[in-house]
Amino acid sequence: MPTATPPTPPAPPAPPAVEVLPNPDALTVAAAERVVAAASQAIAATGRFVLALSGGSTPRALYQLLATPPYASRIAWSRVQLFWGDERCVPPDDPSSNFRMTREALLDLVPLAPTQIHRIHGEDDPTRAAAAYQLALEATFSGEPRPRLDLSLLGIGDDGHTASLFPGLTAVKERSRWVMAEYVPKVAMWRVTLTPAALNASASVLFLVAGAGKAPALHQILEGPRDPDHLPAQVVAPKDGRVTWLVDEAAASALTGASRHSSPFASPSSSPSSSKKADGRP
Repeated sequence: MPTATPPTPPAPPAPPAVEVLPNPDALTVAAAERVVAAASQAIAATGRFVLALSGGSTPRALYQLLATPPYASRIAWSRVQLFWGDERCVPPDDPSSNFRMTREALLDLVPLAPTQIHRIHGEDDPTRAAAAYQLALEATFSGEPRPRLDLSLLGIGDDGHTASLFPGLTAVKERSRWVMAEYVPKVAMWRVTLTPAALNASASVLFLVAGAGKAPALHQILEGPRDPDHLPAQVVAPKDGRVTWLVDEAAASALTGASRHSSPFASPSSSPSSSKKADGRP
């Protein structure tokens, strides 16, 4: 009898695309174009756009730009569902709340119903908040085996963390739960975060990185040995999704030529007045 042909092994994740923008303003414009394009594609394909938001000042500039007429008018907001990649365990009006930052920069300025906004309840017990967020994702993706986010926005810390997946902690190793609460000694605070199980189910992931302070970490993540326990951003590698890094020249300063190319959206004249320097908040 003929020998059975062994099954073809699954293809490895596609390598990330790294696009270098001349400055933070150009990065913000490039990110806005990406969000608009992802929303249009998802809504055309499925009737909705499920977006996971990030905290930090680089995303804040993006949200402020998305709220302006040239961009807000290009998104069908009634078809959008918003989640967050992580949250600090603080009340929603706390200055360090990712939800508060997003509400002030975007949510209060575009036509969204409360049922479209799925915040992490950082004011609640962390474990209960994580369990409730898992249920919110399950309800949105009812009948589906995983939370297929259309686009996840992420950043990195100078220690290589992303969302609230911190080096040496447990959440970066989680492969079944979509959401997890964990105490982070480095910042002396509880965090609730999407896990690799959720992030790696994304159709598309967009990392936004600005500032020279992020250059060493970016170099290690993209060009150093693979070690997700110590560089958690490396764990984000969807098998059937796409990862794109939008970085400014300062953040890209330690990268080799092989890892970088110019963005098609790069334009030195693109300077949204709302863009601000990255503040490096963990």
